[in-house]
Amino acid sequence: MPKVTKLVLFEKPKYSFPETSRSISFNSLVRPSLKDGAAHKSTRFKRIRPTKRVFDLVVAGIGIVFIAPIIICVAVLLLVLEGRPIFYISERMKAPGTPFKIIKFRTMYTTLDGADAGVTGGDKKGRITPVGRMLRRFRLDETPQIINILRGDMSFVGPRPPLRQYTDAFPEIYQAVLQSRPGVTGLATLHYHRHEERLIARTKSPTETEQIYTTRCIPRKAALDLIYQRNASIWFDAKIMWQTVICLLKR
Repeated sequence: MPKVTKLVLFEKPKYSFPETSRSISFNSLVRPSLKDGAAHKSTRFKRIRPTKRVFDLVVAGIGIVFIAPIIICVAVLLLVLEGRPIFYISERMKAPGTPFKIIKFRTMYTTLDGADAGVTGGDKKGRITPVGRMLRRFRLDETPQIINILRGDMSFVGPRPPLRQYTDAFPEIYQAVLQSRPGVTGLATLHYHRHEERLIARTKSPTETEQIYTTRCIPRKAALDLIYQRNASIWFDAKIMWQTVICLLKR
């Protein structure tokens, strides 16, 4: 296994990334050693992509036997305690210009004004339901995404699928990051998600949430997603999935 893989997977990443703005070029978001693979599809990743898809289908086919009862139990719980809708279906991007509908369990109180759009920051904290808070803690709200995996929209491991507004605002970043199919978990999810949650939870307004997310979260997650691409393998996917389970059990 490449040395960088071991470093990133089992230790706190020792990379420093610059603060950015919407106008900054993509090349400044990653360390110089990663630039040669940032703007073009990784040859290594391209080579394993068919095998990765087979791996996803096999694991999803087996996993749905165990996940289906969880989905049913959560759906009944939401229906009894919070009513409809049970699911939250939203547009995400699997490639620049290529949207798909991601499926999650609803974790927020419903509104008629479209206020669910965008990143959930501190300004929306009061909108999360009691059941939704529990689902988010253990990421059970993500379990319906096994349907997205079976459809081919997502993979078990990859970058989290962005909203269209971010692929439009940062085309260079997502042109590179979304060379790999969006995932339920990934290197960035493992090593940055908790820190991202803390940053976003402290925001007080939609404007502040967007500023923090676009200037601090997007570039750091993109760099980790590119590290994943450059070191992609089925074994690496299996390790990331296992580490994700361990992290969730420790919560």
